[in-house]
Amino acid sequence: MTFEQIKSVVAEAAKLYGVTQYEVYYSESEGMSTETLKDEISSFTSENASSVDFRCIINGRAGYASTQLLEEDEIADLVKKAAANAAVCESDDELEFFAGSESYGEVDMPEPVIPSAAALREAALALQKKTYSLSDKIADGTQSAVGAAISGSHMYNSHGLELSQRYGVNYGYVSVVVKEGEESVSAFKGANGSTFEELESACDKAVNKALSQIGAEPAPTGEYPIIIASETMRSLLSTFAPVFSAKNAEKGLSLLKGKEGEVIAADCVSIVDDPFRPGSVQSAFDGEGVATYTKNVVENGVLNTLLYNLSSAKKAGKTTTGNGNHSNGIRYHNFYIKPGSYTREELLKTADGGIFITEFKGLHAGANATTGDFSVESAGYMIENGALGKPVKSFTIAGNFFKLLKDIAALGNTVDFGLSTSPTVFASPDIYLPKMPVAGK
Repeated sequence: MTFEQIKSVVAEAAKLYGVTQYEVYYSESEGMSTETLKDEISSFTSENASSVDFRCIINGRAGYASTQLLEEDEIADLVKKAAANAAVCESDDELEFFAGSESYGEVDMPEPVIPSAAALREAALALQKKTYSLSDKIADGTQSAVGAAISGSHMYNSHGLELSQRYGVNYGYVSVVVKEGEESVSAFKGANGSTFEELESACDKAVNKALSQIGAEPAPTGEYPIIIASETMRSLLSTFAPVFSAKNAEKGLSLLKGKEGEVIAADCVSIVDDPFRPGSVQSAFDGEGVATYTKNVVENGVLNTLLYNLSSAKKAGKTTTGNGNHSNGIRYHNFYIKPGSYTREELLKTADGGIFITEFKGLHAGANATTGDFSVESAGYMIENGALGKPVKSFTIAGNFFKLLKDIAALGNTVDFGLSTSPTVFASPDIYLPKMPVAGK
């Protein structure tokens, strides 16, 4: 069914069941991907998916229903199910449907195109060939993959607000295994890009990382100057991003509740939420139809704002920040720590005698987003004579995210946005911490 047909069926069913306030959200996606193993294609996937979410308000109560079966009877039944759900809803969220913003920003993205299956296979095999050519230590188990996807969303509500957007991503990744003697080391690197040349940088980075970790030993226990590499800090920021949600603060799940306008980080730290970052998936509106905009969530260490949707903003007496999703939650756009002015080489000289961390293992299991505490197994390199030295692994760093933000003394001048296939991206530059405890051998 087309979205116009879905709207028509919903409108008729809404009249039938006496539903006057409602919203329908239709999402669709298509994509292809292929993986290699050794020197041949190991898998090829092609998929199409779509879903319809329906929300309504009856007597002040919200009702929800969704389906992936796009048939007329099923779509009409959504309205009936949502109305029944509204009758028993006990949530205290005050759902409202947005009439529309005065204006919406312009997105600047190329028209999405999915390459042919043959082109994807060729690119994946070329990545694999390139990877194996970089070292005679490359072992079986090494994989390369290439994929492309197009996603779209359409929304309509009883105010007459109708919006739609469409985007595409091309991506590739290498999961490399190197072996020397009895020791095996693996590494992963992914990248977005529309050409093979843009993707093949993942080969060099993955192979170099794996080779450089051969012979790693546990780091000695002690306190060290620490640099957390940009892609590793990205994962830490992603894990603790929920603390910036106004809904979580409202529920007592974030220590940032009531902290707006206060210093929560070092003055070199600014965190931005940018729906229009060049080269990324861009969004002119959020999942509730509100116009998005670029905002400094944290600016020079001060928490300017939490991220609000319509209901959390109403409860807090605030204005939505354009970060709602279509299920009444909070959505992040390109959410990242702004870069500083130091090159990696300058940071390494500053942190001489310390540890450069390139990997966290099991971070989500070892982190508590409510308290900010984390304890995680790590890997990286000792910093010797102001440069990367011997590799180290199997050591633990433990700390608190909120304290870490205040302890940051310097930031790298580049941000690694990594591999992404969605509008939500987390990123960070390298960060330098003058002192942090390490538990090793």
